[in-house]
Amino acid sequence: MRRDLLALLLRSSSSGDPRACARALHPLAVKSGRATDARVATALAVAYGRSGHVQSARQVFDETPRRDLVLCNALVSCYSSHGLVRQAWALVAAMRRSGFAGDGFTFSALLRPPPRHCHSDAGMLLRLGALAHGLVLRMGLLVDVVVATALLDMYAKCGEAAEARRVFEAMAVRNVVSWNAIIVCSGRLGGGKDAVELFRWMLRDGRCCPDELTLASVLSSCANMAAASEAIQVHAYAVKRGLQGFLQVANAVIMAYGKTGFVQEAMQTFAMVCNPDIVTWSSMISSYAYLGRSKDAVHAFEGMLQHGVQPDSIAFLGVLSACSHAGLIEDGLRYFLMMTRGYGIDPTPQHAACLVDLLGRAGRIEDAHNIVVKLSCEGNADVVGAFLGACKMRGDIELAKWAADRLLCLEPSEAANYLLMSNAFAAAGAWNELAKVRSVMRSRCGNKVPGCSWIEIGGKVWTFVSNDMSVHQSIEMQQMMELTISEVQLLRIQF
Repeated sequence: MRRDLLALLLRSSSSGDPRACARALHPLAVKSGRATDARVATALAVAYGRSGHVQSARQVFDETPRRDLVLCNALVSCYSSHGLVRQAWALVAAMRRSGFAGDGFTFSALLRPPPRHCHSDAGMLLRLGALAHGLVLRMGLLVDVVVATALLDMYAKCGEAAEARRVFEAMAVRNVVSWNAIIVCSGRLGGGKDAVELFRWMLRDGRCCPDELTLASVLSSCANMAAASEAIQVHAYAVKRGLQGFLQVANAVIMAYGKTGFVQEAMQTFAMVCNPDIVTWSSMISSYAYLGRSKDAVHAFEGMLQHGVQPDSIAFLGVLSACSHAGLIEDGLRYFLMMTRGYGIDPTPQHAACLVDLLGRAGRIEDAHNIVVKLSCEGNADVVGAFLGACKMRGDIELAKWAADRLLCLEPSEAANYLLMSNAFAAAGAWNELAKVRSVMRSRCGNKVPGCSWIEIGGKVWTFVSNDMSVHQSIEMQQMMELTISEVQLLRIQF
């Protein structure tokens, strides 16, 4: 009977309603005297954990007198999957005091990132993760690819790209999940260049074959860098491997081509998608908006609605951005009302910034100011900065002063804000205010990090800043620029 009951419980954990099955079989297990058996208790705890009944899983654990490591691991996994980090660590500490040091499953479950809806302290997660790292090294578990990948992913989720890279390079064995984790981490935290280099390393290594998640991640990095050559090559590789049919790959290809200016290729990829989802439509809308093809963005948005796809906040952000850049006032206001009233989507600061910019371009400065106040966006630097830009276009000095004061309070050390304020006051002819802003900027932003630009030459992305003499052939480039300027001046004299 015990084996039959255990089989039933295990099946209920993976299919059907685990909560209903656990509640139905738990009394039967108690009545038969088998509920205290470690294997039956483990299956019960797993069933309760997967149905969200953490307390019931804990009750099963507490009522089992002879616990084994498998039962302990099941409860650790239950706690971790529900974001109960402290409880998971307390259980592991109790396990170690009881003689259970833990195994690979213990630490891979312990290092699992909490669900998105759980608001956990990132600093605490990093400290506990570093503690787990030490235990993993002491126990020699870094050779376990699952544990090492979980450790890598933990550092990545905590924003520690360097630590994640160290763990990856120390791994004795890597699988495609490991490669994907470090590529996603490098793309999200390192600007994309490292992600592309890691992809090349993965191909040269040859022991793991990239999958659809790998390609989607690399293509997203290409989009962020506007690296056209790399995007084309990765797309060609996807076609060669037959992975272009995966929706996440197609979506990433659309964004990569959109960000690199290849709008026709983005449109062709979009046309080849059989059942585009909201991400596909949003990628196409955002690509049109990014490239200044506002009417095409609006047309794509309307096509999405006609196909019965419900828009989300990102789709609305794309069409609002398009309306803002093209000065489509009525369309922009209509879409904003559709978003808030028709679909009940709360506007984010990015939506508010688009709306403020839209109204500012139309000269409706007071309306833009009301939007900032009514949406409680005075504390968001992006929205206030958009409003200050609107004041610059219309020369409204009083509201420009209000926006400048807000920016100084929000980000007193951000040099870009001072440049925006300087431009606004200069456009309005407020020279006294301009002098004050520049004086404050010199005192607070003396060590300003210069902005950088990049250009792709021969399939390689070169990054440089103003007066950067460290770039290869910078002297030759400067000489060429001087020659070009002198030639232009001679032409002006001749004509």
